[in-house]
Amino acid sequence: MPSGEELRSVIDAFLKYKGEKRGRAQIAFFGGNFLGLGLDKIERLLSVAAEYAKNGLVDSIRFSTRPDTIDSNKLEFLKNFPVTTIELGVQSMDDSVLALSKRGHTSADTKNAVDLLKGKNFSIGLQMMVGLPGDDENRSVLTAHRICELSPDFVRIYPTVVLAGSPLAALYRKGKYAPLSLEEGVSVTKRAFLVFREKNIKVIRMGLQATKELDDGASILAGPYHPAFGHLVYSEIFFDNIVGVLKSESVLPEEITIKVHPKSVSRLRGLKNGNIDKIKSLFGIKSVRVVHDSSLQPHGFACTISS
Repeated sequence: MPSGEELRSVIDAFLKYKGEKRGRAQIAFFGGNFLGLGLDKIERLLSVAAEYAKNGLVDSIRFSTRPDTIDSNKLEFLKNFPVTTIELGVQSMDDSVLALSKRGHTSADTKNAVDLLKGKNFSIGLQMMVGLPGDDENRSVLTAHRICELSPDFVRIYPTVVLAGSPLAALYRKGKYAPLSLEEGVSVTKRAFLVFREKNIKVIRMGLQATKELDDGASILAGPYHPAFGHLVYSEIFFDNIVGVLKSESVLPEEITIKVHPKSVSRLRGLKNGNIDKIKSLFGIKSVRVVHDSSLQPHGFACTISS
């Protein structure tokens, strides 16, 4: 855990890098079980972060923690600091999946934690994982529906990957755990995303944040990791929408035009123009012209098709 001076050094470097014209900024404590650190360590970290909020250099503080670390006493303690956003590592709302994955909490812990956080008016983020031991596509989709019932402010969806040196790696090497393929990971994440989209719950991330350690291939033994995982999900949704429209046509021309918002062009095309190539092959279309249309939704999946 960083000392106070080490934490200040990291924050100062970030603020200097972003410059005075930066937008809203929060100091975030991620990658672990923040409220499981012990109150003395938590107080030391939050006290340093609070200095920057008090001086107007950042807006507030956020952190991620396990659902079973949330209780009334800790939330009362947090009132002393400008913490506005708390994310819970829910992972699954299926208790059998949680038990097999040895997550150490239950779906009831998650519901209780959300109720307590709502009572204190925190912004709540829930993180789910797909492809855990004992999980399958239907269970993941059911988890998405049960998360919707909790009405979080936002969610993140992470595919399970096998990291070197982890307990999951031991199971994988023994043949007791089979991770999702990249194609499967994208497919189940897409279904979960669409559940949240239907309920107007914002998905702020899909897939692990790309890092040098992950991209060098040594850290991940297996599983659906891709540095542009979220892009793959978005592209597949566009592909499904386009296929649905084309299948509804009784006769297709050899050339079609697809209109899409400029910000969504790369998602529509897919990586290396993959969607366009698949559309041509699937429907025998010779030419697909993609045209910018700023009247369409900038970050949605709307597009229009014409000959």
